[in-house]
Amino acid sequence: MSIDTAAGLAAQARQQQLTKPPGSLGRLETLAVWLADRLGQPVPPRLKPAIAVFAADHGVAAEGVSAFPPEVTGQMVANFVAGGAAISVLAAEHGAALTVVDVGVAHPIPDVPQRRAQLISRPVRAGTRNLLYEPALRPEECDAAWQIGAAVATRLAEDGHTLLIGGEMGIANTTAAAALVCAYTGAVPEEIVGRGTGVDEGAYGRKIAVVNAALARVRAGGDPGPRGWLAEVGGLEIAALAGFYSAAAAAGVPVLLDGFISTAAALAAMRSAPQVGRWLLAGHVSAETGHRRALAALGLVPLLDLELRLGEASGAAVALPLLQAALALHRGMATFAEAGVAAGAVP
Repeated sequence: MSIDTAAGLAAQARQQQLTKPPGSLGRLETLAVWLADRLGQPVPPRLKPAIAVFAADHGVAAEGVSAFPPEVTGQMVANFVAGGAAISVLAAEHGAALTVVDVGVAHPIPDVPQRRAQLISRPVRAGTRNLLYEPALRPEECDAAWQIGAAVATRLAEDGHTLLIGGEMGIANTTAAAALVCAYTGAVPEEIVGRGTGVDEGAYGRKIAVVNAALARVRAGGDPGPRGWLAEVGGLEIAALAGFYSAAAAAGVPVLLDGFISTAAALAAMRSAPQVGRWLLAGHVSAETGHRRALAALGLVPLLDLELRLGEASGAAVALPLLQAALALHRGMATFAEAGVAAGAVP
């Protein structure tokens, strides 16, 4: 992890003075220094995290590539807001603000009388078009979703949050994410496409065929570029996440990435603006087939490998306490001088 600021160098020096053998806390040490470097503080306080989950539907769901029907997207949005989803529980557990953003849910979202999270309704359109046959989004629709995500990140940064986590919800979005990862890395679908929500063999085969055909459709017209690929085979929630990550980087706020779809969005953001990569941490590697390849393309090593594949930002939220622990140790441990311990005497 690169160090670019005086704060980072000071944090690195402090780590050498704490009452422990150098390097004995492993990646917790490098995490503390990385965060100090990005936050511009040699000894940062406890992180103030915020989570934004972007939701939208996908026209490619009509090809039978998901184990669940599209109606589930809107139903899960209501569950997020009501506090019943995994990310709702984890956000509350870790004191993280939770915002849910509808950028293109195709079916009605059930009413939630008692809301536990903020719901922002900014649908660009009612889901994407079917990427198998045509561009999922027009360029202006892709840009609109990107700007919605960027606006959310900017607002959260202005509110004083010092760590941002993005999540997603959208039936069939692993198909779109797989197509994007293939486009950005040059991998073939057989290396990237996974089982998403747990599809059977028939649906898995259809999913690979759909991604192959969609890539061939786009490539027949030449390389459309990073934002072009996002419009051709991406999704509204994926574009919003890419904008979210880009704006977080522009605001100087670190990002903790979630799973496969979130990482595909981060690839879109970094391909559009390479400096975004400096602000990214990988919370975990999921059980989805192509996630390791996507993380490698970003140059990131995940913090956890728990075989998660839920999405929603849940994996990143599970990793969040590691960051808090790294900073707590960095902040709270005594130096050799403070403890009256001779440097090098700790076994």
